[in-house]
Amino acid sequence: SASFEWNDHKINIIDTPGHIDFSSEVERTLRAMDSAILVLSAVEGIQAHSETLWEALQELKIPTLIFINKIDRAGSNTLDLIQDIKYSFSTDLVELQKVIGEGDERVKLENIIREEQEIDNELFIESIINNDDKLMENYLNGVNLHKIELLDSLIQQFHKCKLTPIFYGSVKYDIGINELLEGITKLMPTTNGDDSKPLSGIVFKVEHDKAIGKVASVRLFNGSIHNRDKIKIYDTNKEEKISQIRRLQGENFIDIGELHAGDTAAICGVQSLRAGDIIGNPEGINKAIKLNTALLTVKVFCEKSEEYSGLVRAMHILSDEDPSIELLWLKDERELHIKIMGLIQLEILKTILLNRFNLVVGFDKPTVIYKETVSTNGIGHEEYTMPKPCWAVVSFKIEAAERGSGLEYSSEVGVNHIAHRYQQEIERSLPIALKQGILGWEVTDLKITLVGGEHHNVHSRAGDFAVATAMAIMKGLKEMGTKLLEPMLDFKISAPESTLGKITSSLTTLRSEFGTAEIKDNKFTLTGHMPLSSSLEYSTLLGSITGGKAKFKTKFSGYKECPLEYGAKTEFRGVNPLDRAKYILKARKALQ
Repeated sequence: SASFEWNDHKINIIDTPGHIDFSSEVERTLRAMDSAILVLSAVEGIQAHSETLWEALQELKIPTLIFINKIDRAGSNTLDLIQDIKYSFSTDLVELQKVIGEGDERVKLENIIREEQEIDNELFIESIINNDDKLMENYLNGVNLHKIELLDSLIQQFHKCKLTPIFYGSVKYDIGINELLEGITKLMPTTNGDDSKPLSGIVFKVEHDKAIGKVASVRLFNGSIHNRDKIKIYDTNKEEKISQIRRLQGENFIDIGELHAGDTAAICGVQSLRAGDIIGNPEGINKAIKLNTALLTVKVFCEKSEEYSGLVRAMHILSDEDPSIELLWLKDERELHIKIMGLIQLEILKTILLNRFNLVVGFDKPTVIYKETVSTNGIGHEEYTMPKPCWAVVSFKIEAAERGSGLEYSSEVGVNHIAHRYQQEIERSLPIALKQGILGWEVTDLKITLVGGEHHNVHSRAGDFAVATAMAIMKGLKEMGTKLLEPMLDFKISAPESTLGKITSSLTTLRSEFGTAEIKDNKFTLTGHMPLSSSLEYSTLLGSITGGKAKFKTKFSGYKECPLEYGAKTEFRGVNPLDRAKYILKARKALQ
């Protein structure tokens, strides 16, 4: 992030990556925004992730203008791109410039809004009055529309996300940048934060500095903070003291000492903060939105076995910076597994581990993250009463639940039979016990009810109920049986009409389901859903079929039952609770 002044306005910019593999960073940034600039290429056009970003910005009602870059490049085609924007995004667009001589570094822009001149561009006027009944009525009655009322309407519609301004330019040759900055200051809403209100802010990025440790980039919505202030992390009991507040100025950071409502800066000395944390309270912060889900898992390995402890420490630091990186460290097997969004993420991760931590790592082939659920309803029962000292008896009713519902837990057992503190341990232990099922995957979409059990006034400990819960659940799953679930993607394909037959044929062989294609201007659009396992190499196949002329967009839609022959089992990691004796020894730390 960076801040700068332009024409007596202070502009805070938060840049985000454009690739879908880094959508978790974009998700956090969206929560910190007042408005957005969506950058598109006049050459490459709308990319698959651009549509996902547009939908998220509209859902959050964040005013968004579009900047079309690379108008100097050979192959620039702004006319076709505008038509694609109208088809894929919205027809409510207003162009602020005309492009003259695109496709050449000498390209020029002609501003439609000019000083001391009324607006006479009919297309511009029609774009404004389409969503303004009063101006439309005056226009139809032959009343001249003045520039000031057209601009007022443009700003109001933009703030309500009813109209999208379009700017053009070339960053490489500094064409259109001043006009874009003018558009930012004149069109975009200014922040309305209040220093006197209770503290409210969000951490949109976390980095680690070798000299001062963790540095958290914060957008403050309300309240103010100063060096050496204490801040509370929302929804936790944690409180942190700020050692320094700093901001990037040019190429260097300066200590600004304070941060006020509506502003952004980096705060230091806050060791427990993670990316995505809310400080103070969530008032005024945009709601959370999910752009992508980690559906692949991969094993990370070091070239030198003695570097594994360093790798684990490094990955914990990186998971603070990006909490979407979920880690599983198998100490006994000395294996580290992580969940990822896609293959590009691995390449970036490999470079970061080398440059920042001097670690040379490799990755096994990523595998799809399957899940499992129960095949029928049943009971899971365990009596963990030997060898002393221990006493934990539990009985669970395990039932199948609606797809996508996750885990629902309740208790029908009174505290006289199982004390409240032990029941809390049972509830805490259940998600852990369900991390690996009979097929080796996380068990989901089930309702679990504690229907029986007992504690002992002398021999029971909280840990006994954690052990008994894991054994009871696995016994129940073993008796009931489980079935495999695979992740499914909604897809959208746009390609030349001549390739429709080959594409539908290829989709059918990949267990995809789709409807009837929409055909327009010798192009078709096809939507449907496919298994993630089928999609991993499909973009390459699609490029081969269409000569690179297809657009392929996917979005996670949920899990669906999958025949085992199309999916995969995985080995249980660690000691399986079904191996009762060994599991108890492990729980008692008697097994090396």
